[in-house]
Amino acid sequence: MKIYLAGGVTGNLISFWKEAMKIYLAGIQSRSSSCIIGKAKSFVIGENKPLILESFFYLQKQNEWILKMKPFFGDFLLDSGAFTYMQGNGDKVNFEKYVREYAKFINKHKIDLFFELDIDIVVGIKEVERLRALLEKLTKKRCIPVWHKSRGKDYWLKMIKEYDYVAIGGIVSGEIKRKEAPIFRWFLETAKKENCKVHALGYTNLVGLTKYPFYSVDSTAWLYGNRGGFLYHFNGQSIKQIKIPNKRLLGKPAAIHNFSEWVKFQKYAELNL
Repeated sequence: MKIYLAGGVTGNLISFWKEAMKIYLAGIQSRSSSCIIGKAKSFVIGENKPLILESFFYLQKQNEWILKMKPFFGDFLLDSGAFTYMQGNGDKVNFEKYVREYAKFINKHKIDLFFELDIDIVVGIKEVERLRALLEKLTKKRCIPVWHKSRGKDYWLKMIKEYDYVAIGGIVSGEIKRKEAPIFRWFLETAKKENCKVHALGYTNLVGLTKYPFYSVDSTAWLYGNRGGFLYHFNGQSIKQIKIPNKRLLGKPAAIHNFSEWVKFQKYAELNL
């Protein structure tokens, strides 16, 4: 199982990654390339290259510098960021224009794994399908379609026959309730029959990960340490929270530590879950 760290190069880690990017990829610093590469690789924790999920919306806002760090990622997933974009633009969203910009970005950065605009609740499934077809035409690649409850089981069966990698959405929003998690078994069993891989968006319930063998998942859980004032620790099999009493955590060092521990957990999950 792959666990993608959503937000893994933004937030409190921006300054860290931008420092590495500026030195190695943008060539701003006057250091030798060997020192620059050594500095960047030291964060990757040996061979544990982080698996990263990021949003097209945020990458645009941050001038695309994150994509220059792709050689140091083990894998990369791109989310459309359409919902985030809508929050700041109300009813004025031109989704066809957005898809064209999304496709241009995908082509420019040679991104292989990217999600469709799963905005069923806003435009309906027929428009989602039209936008998906346009996205695939412009990129000449298959996207990862995202199933929502409104699509129904028959649509899921259709998706897993037509695609070799699909996703389940609505977990973070509560569309799929925690008590409904056992239905994941049906999704996984039917997908396995079609040799289709399944990604669970925003799902890193530690108990659930041992029950439901998704091909991949993503989460921003590693960020909660900074917000809650605790550190994460990978104990060799799971990830635990450690509260530091009477001590305020420093944002950047804590973020780097927590991110590093989650990268260790990524490697364990990929081999054991």
